[in-house]
Amino acid sequence: MESHPLDFEKPILELQRRLQDLKNHSDEHALDFDSEVEAMENKIRETRRAIYDNLTAWQRVQLARHIRRPFALDYIGRCFTDWIELHGDRVFGDDKAMPSGLAKLGHHRCVVITHQKGRDTKENVKRNFGCAHPEGYRKALRLMRLAEKFGLPIISLIDTPGAFPGIGSEERHISEAIAVNLREMMNLRVPTVAVVIGEGGSGGALGIGVADRVLILENAYYSVISPEACSAILWKDRRHAAEAAEALKLTAQDLIGLGVVDEIVPEPEGGAHRDHDLAAANLGTALRRNLERIIAQPLEELMQQRYEKFRKLGKYTVGVEALNS
Repeated sequence: MESHPLDFEKPILELQRRLQDLKNHSDEHALDFDSEVEAMENKIRETRRAIYDNLTAWQRVQLARHIRRPFALDYIGRCFTDWIELHGDRVFGDDKAMPSGLAKLGHHRCVVITHQKGRDTKENVKRNFGCAHPEGYRKALRLMRLAEKFGLPIISLIDTPGAFPGIGSEERHISEAIAVNLREMMNLRVPTVAVVIGEGGSGGALGIGVADRVLILENAYYSVISPEACSAILWKDRRHAAEAAEALKLTAQDLIGLGVVDEIVPEPEGGAHRDHDLAAANLGTALRRNLERIIAQPLEELMQQRYEKFRKLGKYTVGVEALNS
């Protein structure tokens, strides 16, 4: 049976339960149910494929938040070598929600900036549920400048509901810290790759997301606001989160069409939490391919493309009245 199943996965669980009952009955009574077992296994595969090939935006949000989904440090352990974590922003402290440091991707030494969540209460308290404080973004900027100084490419692994909105965070100027990162990342004179591996929430995600190549995992999402918060604002009720998720166009499939991201990294069927090793292999392949591509480009050309990439984001229409005024 599957651990931590989501609501839309219940038809699969029911079929799996029936399959197990059939196998148990066959063993207990020494009966031949091989044809029935094979038919049930085929039905499970068809049902799984039908569900996962037609996921709604809200269902993908649920997969992006799955407690068993690989987090940044899981990918670092599988995709990178020679990981050395660096600590502190040299101003206030070290933010455990953003473990960052040096690592090797293939034969390239690089700086890796991440968001990290926790799997249990103790770890979530330590990591602040992946919601970084200003010192996290200032640490990230310190390491980005270190990368620029030594000519190292930068890789960002994004997985956060958003920057922490608490009083201390506001007192230490979270909006200013993120704004400075946006400006400085646009001008970094090294190749940069960002990947949304789970949740890409608002400015908290964008604060390390300005890059030459922006990738997103198949069931991750990237949005200016969470579906629940959007629902609470528009409908005065969080129960419309599924409708909000559709309207926000936050899925990888929506974002590639809008030009917000450059590539979708495939996940194992049913989500990255089903097979951490395969998910990491897919991500590692995509990272190496994109890094080799941008490293090969002349720096000035790369920076001009980065500017143009973000300059053209967003679509709008102008009404007739505005044109005539």
